[in-house]
Amino acid sequence: MRQTSKTISPTFGRRLRQARLRADLPQDRLGVLAGLEESSSSARISRYEGAVHEPPAKFAKQLARVLGVPVAFLYCDDDRLADIMLSYSSMSEVQRQELLNISKRLSDLNL
Repeated sequence: MRQTSKTISPTFGRRLRQARLRADLPQDRLGVLAGLEESSSSARISRYEGAVHEPPAKFAKQLARVLGVPVAFLYCDDDRLADIMLSYSSMSEVQRQELLNISKRLSDLNL
């Protein structure tokens, strides 16, 4: 039986690196904080950032938690939407509701 290779998107690696630098964490420290063994953490994070490998969804959630970003941010291929996700994640619940209300009003204008 022929094996099919999974295509790795560079988006995850780019977003991971962006979030890691934003958090001011070196690769090895991020890996350890997310649960990797210290001896392999830097290499594993480097492979994720370089789009050599993509982590399982469960580990991507751990990385996002450590980095303080929504996991969807790590997979978002639209730069503006990714920026909105980062802004949203740091807002209070009141601010989030206001953003949603504004978004709906803007969307209604386009109908």
